Amino acid sequence: MRRACLSLLLGPILLAPLALRAASDPADKAGSRDPNLFSRMPGFHIYNYEELEFDRFEFPVASGKTQAVEGRRVSVHYYANDGIRLPSAIQVTRNYTNAVKAIGGKVVYEYEDGGRNYTTFQVAKGNVESWAFVEGSGNGMYSVTVVEKEAMRQDVVANAAAMAGSIRDTGKVALYGITFDTDRADVRPESDATIAEIAKLLKNDARLSVYVVGHTDNSGAFDHNVKLSQARAASVVKVLTTKHGIAAARLAPFGAGPVSPVASNATAEGRARNRRVEIVAQ
Repeated sequence: MRRACLSLLLGPILLAPLALRAASDPADKAGSRDPNLFSRMPGFHIYNYEELEFDRFEFPVASGKTQAVEGRRVSVHYYANDGIRLPSAIQVTRNYTNAVKAIGGKVVYEYEDGGRNYTTFQVAKGNVESWAFVEGSGNGMYSVTVVEKEAMRQDVVANAAAMAGSIRDTGKVALYGITFDTDRADVRPESDATIAEIAKLLKNDARLSVYVVGHTDNSGAFDHNVKLSQARAASVVKVLTTKHGIAAARLAPFGAGPVSPVASNATAEGRARNRRVEIVAQ
């Protein structure tokens, strides 16, 4: 890592237009780039870089409280080049604060711990809601994590025949093609294909009645998750009855909340598996 040891107030960081790539540095890690939302502090290069098409990040939003945001995640660790005068930790985060406010974004939460400064931001630009977390250390390095909020695209949809086979063998089928915004109960449009297959399943077997069961991970308060899962199950039932003509008497919504996980909630992958809708034979 290349370091410097002096301190100087740097000019404000500039926002990079979304369509343009911010200036790079010859020392940048191969294949890396600045997040879409920001350029970087002057005199810094990218030491480490990670970009995932879909991931989950827990953003601090209050003392002891985080907000999980899912979507495309970019995490960048910056190190100072040799010979520059180092900004302080608060100087780094304050630069990003000024840049966010300049485009109508807001500071969600900021705090200091052990000489490091941390700030969570929320920015709505066009049709994209972005969350950012900046950690300034004051010792020649800082990091930025940005998540462009979106629901995961479910590329594979279980068809009615596969659902029928699972119900025949196990009495239920777990579905991951029904999605909702974080902490919301409205069914997202990309869920249409999966719900259409549920309707086909029910039309193919007029004797079949089912429980529509909502499941969450264990993030957040238990009572809230139970109510949320019940509301999501009810939303699926509403789409089946109003859009597909399935009789309401054949459908019973139920919210199980986090009490029936299929994987460990200790990992993002496990939590994603636990957030699901199940169709259970009555």
